[in-house]
Amino acid sequence: MMTGRRLRILSFTTVYPRPGNPRLGVFVRARLRALAEYADVAVVAPAAVIDYGNPKRRFLSLSETPVSRFDDSMRVLHPRWIYPPLIGWSHPWWLAAFSAPSIARLRNEFPFDIIDAHFGYPDAAAAHRLARRFGVPFTITLRGNETFHAGDPRKRSRMCAALQAAARVIAVSEPLRQFAISLGVDPARTVVIPNGIDATVFHPRGHAASRARVGMDDKELNVLSAGYLIERKGHHRVVEALPDLIKQGLNVRLWIVGDPGAEGDFAGEIRRCVARCGVGDRVNFVPAVAPAELACYMSACDLFCLASSREGWPNVVNEALACGAPVVATGVGGIPAMIPDPRFGIIVPIGDAAALRAALAEGLRKNWDREAIARQGLSRGWEQVGREVYEQISTLPMENS
Repeated sequence: MMTGRRLRILSFTTVYPRPGNPRLGVFVRARLRALAEYADVAVVAPAAVIDYGNPKRRFLSLSETPVSRFDDSMRVLHPRWIYPPLIGWSHPWWLAAFSAPSIARLRNEFPFDIIDAHFGYPDAAAAHRLARRFGVPFTITLRGNETFHAGDPRKRSRMCAALQAAARVIAVSEPLRQFAISLGVDPARTVVIPNGIDATVFHPRGHAASRARVGMDDKELNVLSAGYLIERKGHHRVVEALPDLIKQGLNVRLWIVGDPGAEGDFAGEIRRCVARCGVGDRVNFVPAVAPAELACYMSACDLFCLASSREGWPNVVNEALACGAPVVATGVGGIPAMIPDPRFGIIVPIGDAAALRAALAEGLRKNWDREAIARQGLSRGWEQVGREVYEQISTLPMENS
C-alpha cells in the first residue's frame, strides 16, 4: 500500500495504439489515460518486427513508430522484439528478454512500483518474468484471448504460473474471472472491472442524419456488423442469415465495416460466403473507419450484430448501445452483462444459426426505444474504470513503498 506520494505504474502490453496502427488497443489506452488521473503511468508496448499472423505483411513498417514517445502525459516505449514462429509457448521468454533493457533504462528515471500487464498471454507471462527481475509485484488484466491460448498445454502452464503469482487478477468479465479461478487463482485476488465507453465519441448522432451521411437507404432495414475481418468475429454467420431474412420479406441490407486483423485475413472467405448465399447485392463492405465515423454507422443502423465465437468485453457492443443501436449478439464473454434486459437487445447461443436468424428477424421487426438503449450504453465511462483499477492496485503491498 502506497503512502505519501503518487503511485508509479508501469503498464506492459503488446496491444497499444501507435503511429501506423492507431486503432490497435484503443481500449487499453483509454483505461490507462483514466488511470493516469490517479497515478503516474508509463507504458512499455513492444512492437514485433515480424508478424507471422499476417502473411501478406510479415515485416511490419515500424519507421513511423519511435522507440520512445509521449502519449499525452504518459511516457511510451516501443522496444522491438522478435519471436520464432510455430513455438508460441516460448514467446513470453522472447518478449521479456527484448523488453528488459528498455525497462531497466526507464527505471532510472521512473522507479515504478508495480507492473500492470494486459492480456494473459504472452504479455502477462512475460510480465511475470520481468516482475521477478525487477523485484516488484504485478497485476494481470484478462481481456479474452486467454481461453484460446489455454488450449495449448505449454502456454496454459506458463499462463497458470503467471496468474497464480500475480498480486491481483483483473478480468473484464465474470466468465474470465471464473476462468482464472479454474486455473488455481485465489478468488480473493480476482476482481471484475469491465471496460468503459468514450461518451465524447460514441453517443446518438441522430438516426436520420447519420443514415444520410453514411448512405443507408430509409427503405431498407440496415444491419451493421463491425470489427476485424477474422473468423471469430462471425461476419460470415450474419451473411448466412440473410437468405432466410429475405425469404421472410424483410428488405434487409448488411454493412460489414472493418479490415483484416492480427489474427489473420478472413475477408476472402466472407466474400465467398456472400457469393454462395447469393446476396452480393445486399452486402456492403466498408474499410475500417475512424471511431467518430463508426459512431455514425452505429447511429444509422437499424440493428447491430456481433456473432463472435469468443470475446472478453467486446467494446464494439457497448459502443453500438451508446449510439442507441439495438444489438443481437452471441452470449460470449461480458455480453450478457452488457445486455441485461431484452429492451436493449437479444442474446443467442454460440453457433446456433437458427437462433441467430430468428433473433435478427425479431430485432428488425421490433420497435426499439433507442434513447433507453443509449442510456444503458453510456452508463459506464472510462473515468469510473480508471478509478476502480486504481483502487485495486493502490491497496497492494509495494516493494518500493
